[in-house]
Amino acid sequence: MELRSAHFQPSVRAALFDPDLQEAMADNRRFAAHVREQVAASGSFQALRERARAVKDHTLAHLDHYLERYEAAAQARGIQVHWAATPEEAQQQVLAICRQAGARRVIKGKTMIGEEMGINAALAHANIERVETDLGEYILQLADELPSHINGPAIHKTLRQVQALFHQHHQGLGRERYLEDPAELLAEARRLLRGQFLAADVGITGANFLIAEDGTHVLVTNEGNGDLTSLLPPVRIVLASIEKVLPTLEDAGTHLQLLALSATGQPLTSYTSVYGGADSDGPEQCHVVLLDNGRSEMLAGAFRPMLRCIRCAACMDNCPVYNWVGGHAYGWIYPGPMGSVWTPNLAGLEDTRDLPNACTLNGRCKEVCPLQIPLPDMLRALREQQWQRQLTPAGTRLGLRLWAALARRPALYHRLTALLACVLKLAARGRGRLRRLPLAGAWTAERDLPAPQGATFQQRWQRQQKEKRQ
Repeated sequence: MELRSAHFQPSVRAALFDPDLQEAMADNRRFAAHVREQVAASGSFQALRERARAVKDHTLAHLDHYLERYEAAAQARGIQVHWAATPEEAQQQVLAICRQAGARRVIKGKTMIGEEMGINAALAHANIERVETDLGEYILQLADELPSHINGPAIHKTLRQVQALFHQHHQGLGRERYLEDPAELLAEARRLLRGQFLAADVGITGANFLIAEDGTHVLVTNEGNGDLTSLLPPVRIVLASIEKVLPTLEDAGTHLQLLALSATGQPLTSYTSVYGGADSDGPEQCHVVLLDNGRSEMLAGAFRPMLRCIRCAACMDNCPVYNWVGGHAYGWIYPGPMGSVWTPNLAGLEDTRDLPNACTLNGRCKEVCPLQIPLPDMLRALREQQWQRQLTPAGTRLGLRLWAALARRPALYHRLTALLACVLKLAARGRGRLRRLPLAGAWTAERDLPAPQGATFQQRWQRQQKEKRQ
């Protein structure tokens, strides 16, 4: 997927004035509020998150050991494990498996690691037909768009837009009526996809967890498409990243409860499946492609806690920025607060410099994260890196230097701030607010700035101290 994070600011402006997107994001805000109500009603959430964090921290501290255990156990089940340092290597491995199988058609479940690998473009370039089986991903395939959310990929689409897409692309079904009921749209997609499951040569899915003790992998969905994609084609390919490994199935059980509760407010997802290798009731071959793509470097540094992420999307669903601009504005695979940390680490800070600053640092993302990832702290660390590497805009750097020079001279700082307060009060002309302000056009374009009324805080404090001494 092309990295477009450098276009964050113009994308944000476009998103804020997109009425369809704003309607869709309003629905997401309501859904997020419902999920938080379910989390609050759960008496086990805090205990589960403490247990899961301890398991994940232990696993990451011994990641090489658990990956080796997983590979050995998976191979004992007949699973072929492939290692990829980069997305390009992962693409070549997937294509090699497809060519060996003589594949002409691939069905695919939702996988963010597949997006990171660029699998869709690689399959298209190799002239291998791809059919998405997740309903949201199927909608986006019709629209020729990328996901905007890691759980609900088509969350940016309104019902009207989905109705129009189905009407446009399903003209050959022999019907005249324009489908409006969501249940009818779902039934139509199901009828179309049933034949694709049976005709596919290869099925590609992601994996929520890899289990080191027995070489299995866990996949959760609410639609059942993951099971059909995994079981019906003769060849199964599982795409995962190295941090998805957990020591035991019991550990996975803890994480599964957190994942479902934080993502959708459910006790468990509708379909939770544990898969081994090839067998008489499933595919003839099973392959797992493991992607690193910079995670080893993250493991050794200050951003290791980000590798706890279980892709629940709680941080973005509760982020005031994401909930107004949507996922596409972030310009890559991972949006929201988690994406603002993942993307600079995986794709480089130079072309993603706006993302760590796309945050009010309100702390909500850390509060709702089931694995207690300190996202605000890492966003601050990325901002510090920007400053040290002189990636911060020149105007911002100059402004901060001027402020620092004043802050080191308290007497001058107090005099200037008192003078500025007086000037702003006079400029308000008795209205108590300023409609325009030099150097603050972005602020006053949408709201008035309250004008100072009376003495500064320092002046009032000094006056109180003087009165106490008298």
